[in-house]
Amino acid sequence: MTNNVRFSSVSGGPNRVILALCFAMLLAAPSLVRGEATPATAGHPERLKKLSLEQLFDLEVTSVSQKPESLSKTAAAIHVVTQSDLHQMGALSIPEALRDIPGVEVARLDSRQYAITARGFNGTVANKLLVLIDGRSVYTPLYSGVFWDVQDTFLEDVEQIEVIRGPGATVWGANAVNGVINVRTKDAAHTQGWLVTGGGGNLQTGFEGARYGGALGSHGFYRVYGKNFDREASVRTNRSDAGDDVHMSQGGMRLEWTPAGDNEFTLQGDGYTGSVRQPATTATELRGGNAIAQWTRHLSATSDLELRGYYDHTERRIPSVLGENLDTYDLELRHRLSAGRSQDIVWGLEYRLMLDEMRNSPFLAFLPANLTRRLYSGFIQDEIQVSGDRLRLTIGSKFEHNDYTGFETQPSVRLAWVPVTSHTVWAAASRAVRTPSRIDEDLFVPATPPYLIVGGTQFKS
Repeated sequence: MTNNVRFSSVSGGPNRVILALCFAMLLAAPSLVRGEATPATAGHPERLKKLSLEQLFDLEVTSVSQKPESLSKTAAAIHVVTQSDLHQMGALSIPEALRDIPGVEVARLDSRQYAITARGFNGTVANKLLVLIDGRSVYTPLYSGVFWDVQDTFLEDVEQIEVIRGPGATVWGANAVNGVINVRTKDAAHTQGWLVTGGGGNLQTGFEGARYGGALGSHGFYRVYGKNFDREASVRTNRSDAGDDVHMSQGGMRLEWTPAGDNEFTLQGDGYTGSVRQPATTATELRGGNAIAQWTRHLSATSDLELRGYYDHTERRIPSVLGENLDTYDLELRHRLSAGRSQDIVWGLEYRLMLDEMRNSPFLAFLPANLTRRLYSGFIQDEIQVSGDRLRLTIGSKFEHNDYTGFETQPSVRLAWVPVTSHTVWAAASRAVRTPSRIDEDLFVPATPPYLIVGGTQFKS
């Protein structure tokens, strides 16, 4: 059982900086109280608390079709975790925020590692769940899964976490077999002023963070944040210390500019560093950073054009086991348009370049050690109103080319029927693939012949 105490404080502008700095001085030690944000400054969580059940069902989601739509009318098994939910459950990390979602399995292995999947077959290398943070895919081509120990953000800035249970590959691509998790953060305009938070407990011995948001003229907004935590070592069944305590620090920023007209520009990024103590050798070192640039052009109420590019760098050093440097470059174009009154079309193109450099050990090796992978993809999806807003048919497909299995198609057809306002009945048939990864084709144990485990090239999706 874990006991943690947490406090947070919010202010509305630079004239409260001194008060915020006083709070920051308290962050070095666990606190025994928590002060809630005032409704005026934390309006979004407070607004959600006042919504009726029917209004909550009408929350806007984008993960199913890459366009805004009502939660209650989506033809998918989707669950939304709001900022209000995060506060109520006391979650201190993204993995912990997923624990209460039906159909999602979250298993904590030690002080650092999580095993997370949807719809069963969980494990440390679960590889059929696609995870995105503000549109940036965080899966690793090492095993087509997610290193959950470095997926973090300032949780008070999270707008909502959308979780699809079931295939979502038609618009998102490979590895969205058992589900899609899309973490969406708030825009900078709704995170103005100071917010300081911190606390501690018997497992999370200390955690602290601060964020400040401000304006740049009448069309620009920004925010910056920093956070830090120390997590106690896990305990073995004999009550001994496993010697795997964790220290992580992270910071980031977001800048938005909305000039007069229908254009929106966003630039954001994060950087992190941390270490995990190991009892028999030196600590595991974790470092990385990312940057996202996005331009959105609103052509009409039902049409928009979006261009997004991101760069992601990760470093992982596990002494005597392996080391990895991974650089990912991604460029994506998405266009939404209407065809008459009854059709809403979304299509897009994407190119991804991954540069992977491995530091092998005598016990295991990824051969070749340095590898370049490219991913080309496109998708189109058409939502057709068969009978007004009562009956909607959605058809589409993802077309993808990877360096392992070549060309892949991932079609989907979904039908949603709304017999009355408070009910939706839907059915879907989809194809989604999990493409092979380096652990399938390039892993050799030990690093030199004779091998006990030999990677192969005969894997299929």
